[in-house]
Amino acid sequence: MELYSNHSTIRNWAEDDRPREKLLLKGRHSLSDAELLAILIGSGTRQESAFDLAKNILKLANGNIAELSKLSITDLVKVNGIGRARAVTILAALELGRRKNESEVLIRDKITTSRDAYEIFRSTIGDLPYEEFWIILLNRANKVLKKCNISEGGISGTVVDPKKIFKISIDNHASSIILGHNHPSGVVTPSEADCRITRKLRDAGAMLEVSVLDHLIIGDGNYYSFADEGAL
Repeated sequence: MELYSNHSTIRNWAEDDRPREKLLLKGRHSLSDAELLAILIGSGTRQESAFDLAKNILKLANGNIAELSKLSITDLVKVNGIGRARAVTILAALELGRRKNESEVLIRDKITTSRDAYEIFRSTIGDLPYEEFWIILLNRANKVLKKCNISEGGISGTVVDPKKIFKISIDNHASSIILGHNHPSGVVTPSEADCRITRKLRDAGAMLEVSVLDHLIIGDGNYYSFADEGAL
């Protein structure tokens, strides 16, 4: 329900409805996405409040925070009232959130299911607007040694070099690896190229005694596991 018109400034709202005051009184979890964005924006324009600007930004991202994190500074400044400084503030806040999620998943550093691997990949490449290919290196106990970026490309593909993958694996004394890349489209169905590179890396790993345990394709909030699907 719209309580305020576009011409209503936040300072004219009831005190416990103003985003900053609401956060102090009721806690950060009580705020909507638009209210949190309004705090980052700080102030509005002559025509629109910070809350209105926040709603306009969310419209640009189809109301989805994951989509918002894919926007660039160039995208954000297209919203009237959002300059480069405000755009930088918003992207910095989103990046802090991403790093928090990444830190949390690395604490749970043993891989026992495809979901464990998905959580690690999701925090890194789940909301990128272009493809990246990563690997997770594991020891014999399936504990994470490290994760490595192998390549990045465009919106429809990236180049994967098997020599680079297995050099990194051997240099770090990995017993096994898990492959992962994202599909910016959100569709996680593997392409024929995805299937070919998976088979190629699986076979190369078998020769080098570095097992390829799985290959995950990361989409918007979901994933495809070659191992789970019996396609590895």
